[in-house]
Amino acid sequence: MTPATSLFTPVEADLRILADNLKQLVENRHPKLFAAAEYLFGTGGKRIRPAIVLLISRATMLEQDITPRHRRLAEITEMIHTASLVHDDVVDESDMRRGVPTVHSLFGNRIAILAGDFLFAQSSWYLANLDNLEVVKLLSEVIMDLATGEIQQGMNRFHINVSIEDYLEKSYYKTASLIANSSKAAALLSEVSQETADHLYNYGRHFGIAFQIVDDILDFTSTTDTLGKPAGSDLKSGNLTAPVLFALEEKPYLEALIERQFAQQGDLEQALALVQDSQGIQRARELAAYHTKLASEHLCDLSPSESHQALINIANYTLGRLY
Repeated sequence: MTPATSLFTPVEADLRILADNLKQLVENRHPKLFAAAEYLFGTGGKRIRPAIVLLISRATMLEQDITPRHRRLAEITEMIHTASLVHDDVVDESDMRRGVPTVHSLFGNRIAILAGDFLFAQSSWYLANLDNLEVVKLLSEVIMDLATGEIQQGMNRFHINVSIEDYLEKSYYKTASLIANSSKAAALLSEVSQETADHLYNYGRHFGIAFQIVDDILDFTSTTDTLGKPAGSDLKSGNLTAPVLFALEEKPYLEALIERQFAQQGDLEQALALVQDSQGIQRARELAAYHTKLASEHLCDLSPSESHQALINIANYTLGRLY
Protein backbone atom coordinates (compact mmCIF):
# COMPACT_ATOMS: atom_id res chain seq x y z
CA MET A 1 0.00 0.00 0.00
CA THR A 2 1.11 3.58 -0.67
CA PRO A 3 2.85 5.12 2.38
CA ALA A 4 0.85 7.97 3.93
CA THR A 5 3.67 10.46 3.51
CA SER A 6 3.80 9.97 -0.29
CA LEU A 7 0.24 11.32 -0.42
CA PHE A 8 1.48 14.67 0.85
CA THR A 9 3.56 15.54 -2.24
CA PRO A 10 1.86 18.92 -2.88
CA VAL A 11 2.79 20.06 0.65
CA GLU A 12 6.03 18.11 1.15
CA ALA A 13 8.12 21.30 1.38
CA ASP A 14 5.53 22.89 3.69
CA LEU A 15 5.73 19.92 6.07
CA ARG A 16 9.53 20.21 6.24
CA ILE A 17 9.15 23.86 7.24
CA LEU A 18 6.53 22.81 9.81
CA ALA A 19 8.84 20.22 11.38
CA ASP A 20 11.58 22.84 11.84
CA ASN A 21 9.17 25.45 13.17
CA LEU A 22 7.56 23.15 15.74
CA LYS A 23 10.83 22.77 17.61
CA GLN A 24 11.40 26.53 17.55
CA LEU A 25 7.89 27.31 18.79
CA VAL A 26 8.51 25.54 22.10
CA GLU A 27 10.56 28.01 24.06
CA ASN A 28 13.60 26.84 26.01
CA ARG A 29 12.73 28.49 29.33
CA HIS A 30 11.94 25.25 31.17
CA PRO A 31 14.64 22.63 30.43
CA LYS A 32 12.62 19.52 31.35
CA LEU A 33 9.46 20.67 29.60
CA PHE A 34 11.53 21.69 26.59
CA ALA A 35 13.25 18.28 26.54
CA ALA A 36 9.87 16.52 26.68
CA ALA A 37 8.38 18.69 23.93
CA GLU A 38 11.46 18.37 21.74
CA TYR A 39 11.31 14.59 22.15
CA LEU A 40 7.64 14.61 21.11
CA PHE A 41 8.21 16.59 17.93
CA GLY A 42 11.39 14.66 17.18
CA THR A 43 9.55 11.31 17.09
CA GLY A 44 7.55 12.59 14.14
CA GLY A 45 4.47 10.60 13.23
CA LYS A 46 2.57 10.82 9.96
CA ARG A 47 1.60 14.51 10.44
CA ILE A 48 -1.76 13.78 8.78
CA ARG A 49 -3.58 16.61 10.59
CA PRO A 50 -1.25 19.47 9.62
CA ALA A 51 -0.94 17.96 6.13
CA ILE A 52 -4.72 18.24 5.70
CA VAL A 53 -4.62 21.86 6.90
CA LEU A 54 -1.86 22.65 4.39
CA LEU A 55 -3.58 20.79 1.55
CA ILE A 56 -6.85 22.64 2.16
CA SER A 57 -4.89 25.90 2.36
CA ARG A 58 -3.30 25.22 -1.04
CA ALA A 59 -6.53 23.88 -2.57
CA THR A 60 -8.33 27.11 -1.63
CA MET A 61 -5.46 29.47 -2.60
CA LEU A 62 -4.77 28.27 -6.14
CA GLU A 63 -4.00 31.71 -7.55
CA GLN A 64 -1.48 32.66 -4.84
CA ASP A 65 0.81 31.20 -2.19
CA ILE A 66 -0.47 30.24 1.23
CA THR A 67 0.05 32.81 3.99
CA PRO A 68 2.10 32.63 7.21
CA ARG A 69 -1.22 32.33 9.06
CA HIS A 70 -2.03 29.12 7.16
CA ARG A 71 1.36 27.73 8.17
CA ARG A 72 0.88 28.76 11.79
CA LEU A 73 -2.57 27.12 11.85
CA ALA A 74 -1.00 23.84 10.71
CA GLU A 75 1.59 24.13 13.49
CA ILE A 76 -1.10 24.89 16.09
CA THR A 77 -3.10 21.87 14.90
CA GLU A 78 -0.12 19.56 15.41
CA MET A 79 0.63 21.10 18.82
CA ILE A 80 -2.94 20.51 20.02
CA HIS A 81 -2.90 16.94 18.70
CA THR A 82 0.45 16.20 20.35
CA ALA A 83 -0.68 17.68 23.68
CA SER A 84 -3.78 15.48 23.64
CA LEU A 85 -1.68 12.36 22.96
CA VAL A 86 0.56 13.08 25.95
CA HIS A 87 -2.44 13.37 28.27
CA ASP A 88 -4.13 10.29 26.75
CA ASP A 89 -1.02 8.19 27.35
CA VAL A 90 -0.95 9.19 31.02
CA VAL A 91 -4.66 8.37 31.45
CA ASP A 92 -4.30 5.06 29.58
CA GLU A 93 -0.99 4.21 31.31
CA SER A 94 0.51 3.47 27.89
CA ASP A 95 4.27 2.88 27.82
CA MET A 96 4.56 2.86 24.02
CA ARG A 97 3.10 4.90 21.17
CA ARG A 98 4.02 4.51 17.48
CA GLY A 99 6.59 1.98 18.64
CA VAL A 100 8.54 4.45 20.80
CA PRO A 101 8.40 5.11 24.58
CA THR A 102 5.76 7.61 25.71
CA VAL A 103 6.72 10.87 27.41
CA HIS A 104 5.47 9.78 30.83
CA SER A 105 7.43 6.52 30.65
CA LEU A 106 10.62 8.54 30.04
CA PHE A 107 10.03 11.69 32.11
CA GLY A 108 7.36 10.61 34.63
CA ASN A 109 3.67 11.50 34.92
CA ARG A 110 4.22 14.94 36.42
CA ILE A 111 6.41 16.19 33.57
CA ALA A 112 4.16 14.53 30.97
CA ILE A 113 1.03 16.27 32.29
CA LEU A 114 2.86 19.59 32.51
CA ALA A 115 4.26 19.12 29.00
CA GLY A 116 0.76 18.54 27.66
CA ASP A 117 -0.55 21.61 29.51
CA PHE A 118 2.42 23.61 28.24
CA LEU A 119 1.68 22.66 24.61
CA PHE A 120 -2.01 23.49 25.00
CA ALA A 121 -1.06 26.88 26.47
CA GLN A 122 1.50 27.58 23.74
CA SER A 123 -0.96 26.62 21.02
CA SER A 124 -3.61 28.90 22.56
CA TRP A 125 -1.19 31.83 22.61
CA TYR A 126 -0.22 31.34 18.95
CA LEU A 127 -3.88 30.87 18.09
CA ALA A 128 -4.81 34.21 19.64
CA ASN A 129 -2.06 35.86 17.60
CA LEU A 130 -3.72 34.80 14.35
CA ASP A 131 -6.09 37.74 14.99
CA ASN A 132 -9.11 35.90 13.57
CA LEU A 133 -11.91 35.52 16.12
CA GLU A 134 -13.81 32.83 14.22
CA VAL A 135 -10.67 30.70 13.88
CA VAL A 136 -9.90 31.20 17.59
CA LYS A 137 -13.42 30.00 18.45
CA LEU A 138 -13.10 26.92 16.22
CA LEU A 139 -9.80 25.74 17.68
CA SER A 140 -10.79 26.62 21.26
CA GLU A 141 -13.83 24.38 20.80
CA VAL A 142 -11.48 21.56 19.82
CA ILE A 143 -9.65 21.74 23.15
CA MET A 144 -13.00 21.50 24.99
CA ASP A 145 -14.07 18.60 22.76
CA LEU A 146 -10.87 16.66 23.47
CA ALA A 147 -11.54 16.87 27.21
CA THR A 148 -15.23 15.96 26.71
CA GLY A 149 -14.31 12.90 24.66
CA GLU A 150 -11.78 11.70 27.22
CA ILE A 151 -14.33 12.13 30.04
CA GLN A 152 -17.00 10.24 28.07
CA GLN A 153 -14.59 7.40 27.37
CA GLY A 154 -13.55 7.20 31.02
CA MET A 155 -17.13 7.20 32.32
CA ASN A 156 -18.28 4.52 29.84
CA ARG A 157 -15.57 1.94 30.49
CA PHE A 158 -17.03 -1.60 30.45
CA HIS A 159 -20.58 -0.20 29.90
CA ILE A 160 -22.36 -2.57 27.52
CA ASN A 161 -25.27 -0.17 26.97
CA VAL A 162 -23.14 2.26 24.96
CA SER A 163 -24.78 2.79 21.56
CA ILE A 164 -23.13 3.25 18.16
CA GLU A 165 -24.39 6.84 18.30
CA ASP A 166 -22.57 7.35 21.63
CA TYR A 167 -19.43 5.85 20.10
CA LEU A 168 -19.60 8.13 17.05
CA GLU A 169 -20.12 11.17 19.27
CA LYS A 170 -17.08 10.25 21.35
CA SER A 171 -15.08 9.61 18.17
CA TYR A 172 -16.01 13.09 16.98
CA TYR A 173 -14.86 14.69 20.22
CA LYS A 174 -11.60 12.72 20.51
CA THR A 175 -10.50 12.61 16.86
CA ALA A 176 -12.74 14.30 14.29
CA SER A 177 -13.27 17.67 15.99
CA LEU A 178 -9.64 18.73 15.52
CA ILE A 179 -9.58 17.69 11.85
CA ALA A 180 -13.00 19.22 11.12
CA ASN A 181 -12.45 22.55 12.84
CA SER A 182 -8.88 23.03 11.60
CA SER A 183 -10.05 22.22 8.05
CA LYS A 184 -12.74 24.90 8.31
CA ALA A 185 -10.26 27.32 9.90
CA ALA A 186 -7.85 26.89 6.97
CA ALA A 187 -10.70 27.62 4.56
CA LEU A 188 -11.69 30.75 6.50
CA LEU A 189 -8.11 32.03 6.38
CA SER A 190 -8.37 31.66 2.59
CA GLU A 191 -11.54 33.79 2.71
CA VAL A 192 -13.72 31.25 0.90
CA SER A 193 -17.52 31.35 1.05
CA GLN A 194 -19.30 30.12 4.18
CA GLU A 195 -20.78 27.25 2.15
CA THR A 196 -17.32 26.05 1.06
CA ALA A 197 -15.98 26.42 4.60
CA ASP A 198 -18.87 24.27 5.91
CA HIS A 199 -18.20 21.61 3.25
CA LEU A 200 -14.55 21.46 4.34
CA TYR A 201 -15.60 21.20 7.99
CA ASN A 202 -17.73 18.19 7.02
CA TYR A 203 -14.86 16.70 5.01
CA GLY A 204 -12.75 16.81 8.19
CA ARG A 205 -15.62 15.53 10.35
CA HIS A 206 -16.34 12.45 8.25
CA PHE A 207 -12.66 11.82 7.55
CA GLY A 208 -11.89 11.99 11.29
CA ILE A 209 -14.69 9.58 12.19
CA ALA A 210 -13.57 7.13 9.47
CA PHE A 211 -9.98 7.46 10.70
CA GLN A 212 -11.02 6.57 14.27
CA ILE A 213 -13.15 3.61 13.19
CA VAL A 214 -10.23 2.26 11.13
CA ASP A 215 -7.89 2.62 14.12
CA ASP A 216 -10.41 0.74 16.27
CA ILE A 217 -10.68 -2.08 13.73
CA LEU A 218 -6.89 -2.38 13.51
CA ASP A 219 -6.84 -2.94 17.29
CA PHE A 220 -8.41 -6.33 16.48
CA THR A 221 -6.85 -7.17 13.12
CA SER A 222 -3.29 -5.86 13.30
CA THR A 223 -0.19 -6.94 15.21
CA THR A 224 1.42 -5.35 18.24
CA ASP A 225 4.50 -4.50 16.15
CA THR A 226 2.41 -2.71 13.53
CA LEU A 227 0.26 -0.85 16.06
CA GLY A 228 3.14 0.21 18.29
CA LYS A 229 1.03 -0.84 21.29
CA PRO A 230 -0.45 -4.17 22.49
CA ALA A 231 -3.19 -5.46 20.16
CA GLY A 232 -6.60 -5.66 21.85
CA SER A 233 -5.64 -2.96 24.34
CA ASP A 234 -8.87 -0.96 23.83
CA LEU A 235 -11.09 -3.88 24.78
CA LYS A 236 -8.84 -4.82 27.71
CA SER A 237 -9.20 -1.30 29.11
CA GLY A 238 -12.99 -1.38 28.73
CA ASN A 239 -13.12 0.99 25.76
CA LEU A 240 -15.93 -0.52 23.65
CA THR A 241 -15.40 0.42 19.99
CA ALA A 242 -17.46 -0.22 16.85
CA PRO A 243 -16.38 -3.87 16.27
CA VAL A 244 -17.33 -4.77 19.87
CA LEU A 245 -20.61 -2.84 19.86
CA PHE A 246 -21.68 -4.61 16.67
CA ALA A 247 -20.49 -7.98 17.99
CA LEU A 248 -22.54 -7.53 21.16
CA GLU A 249 -25.70 -7.69 19.02
CA GLU A 250 -24.74 -11.26 17.98
CA LYS A 251 -22.82 -12.68 20.92
CA PRO A 252 -24.75 -12.42 24.22
CA TYR A 253 -21.96 -14.09 26.23
CA LEU A 254 -19.65 -11.20 25.32
CA GLU A 255 -21.78 -9.05 27.67
CA ALA A 256 -20.94 -11.25 30.66
CA LEU A 257 -17.20 -11.15 29.92
CA ILE A 258 -17.21 -7.35 29.65
CA GLU A 259 -19.40 -6.80 32.70
CA ARG A 260 -17.01 -8.78 34.90
CA GLN A 261 -14.13 -6.79 33.33
CA PHE A 262 -12.28 -9.90 32.13
CA ALA A 263 -11.60 -10.87 35.74
CA GLN A 264 -11.22 -14.61 35.09
CA GLN A 265 -8.31 -16.23 33.31
CA GLY A 266 -8.92 -16.47 29.57
CA ASP A 267 -11.79 -13.95 29.57
CA LEU A 268 -10.05 -11.40 27.35
CA GLU A 269 -8.91 -14.04 24.85
CA GLN A 270 -12.45 -15.43 24.70
CA ALA A 271 -13.88 -11.95 24.15
CA LEU A 272 -11.43 -11.26 21.32
CA ALA A 273 -12.37 -14.58 19.71
CA LEU A 274 -16.09 -13.73 19.93
CA VAL A 275 -15.51 -10.40 18.18
CA GLN A 276 -13.49 -12.14 15.46
CA ASP A 277 -16.26 -14.74 15.04
CA SER A 278 -18.95 -12.09 14.58
CA GLN A 279 -19.87 -9.61 11.85
CA GLY A 280 -18.58 -6.81 14.09
CA ILE A 281 -15.37 -6.11 12.20
CA GLN A 282 -17.08 -6.26 8.77
CA ARG A 283 -19.89 -3.94 9.90
CA ALA A 284 -17.32 -1.52 11.30
CA ARG A 285 -15.50 -1.60 7.93
CA GLU A 286 -18.77 -0.71 6.20
CA LEU A 287 -19.31 2.18 8.62
CA ALA A 288 -15.78 3.49 7.94
CA ALA A 289 -16.36 3.20 4.18
CA TYR A 290 -19.62 5.16 4.52
CA HIS A 291 -17.89 8.05 6.31
CA THR A 292 -14.96 7.98 3.85
CA LYS A 293 -17.41 8.34 0.94
CA LEU A 294 -19.17 11.25 2.65
CA ALA A 295 -15.83 12.96 3.32
CA SER A 296 -14.86 12.90 -0.36
CA GLU A 297 -18.30 14.16 -1.42
CA HIS A 298 -17.79 17.30 0.67
CA LEU A 299 -14.81 18.31 -1.50
CA CYS A 300 -17.27 19.13 -4.28
CA ASP A 301 -16.74 22.92 -4.08
CA LEU A 302 -12.99 22.78 -4.69
CA SER A 303 -11.49 23.38 -8.12
CA PRO A 304 -9.41 20.51 -9.56
CA SER A 305 -5.81 20.59 -8.31
CA GLU A 306 -3.07 18.33 -6.97
CA SER A 307 -4.02 19.31 -3.41
CA HIS A 308 -7.70 18.56 -4.05
CA GLN A 309 -6.81 15.10 -5.36
CA ALA A 310 -4.47 14.51 -2.42
CA LEU A 311 -7.34 15.16 0.01
CA ILE A 312 -9.39 12.47 -1.76
CA ASN A 313 -6.41 10.09 -1.80
CA ILE A 314 -5.77 10.55 1.93
CA ALA A 315 -9.37 9.61 2.73
CA ASN A 316 -9.08 6.50 0.53
CA TYR A 317 -5.70 5.65 2.06
CA THR A 318 -7.23 5.70 5.53
CA LEU A 319 -9.78 3.07 4.51
CA GLY A 320 -7.10 1.15 2.60
CA ARG A 321 -5.15 0.57 5.83
CA LEU A 322 -7.63 -2.22 6.54
CA TYR A 323 -6.64 -4.29 3.48
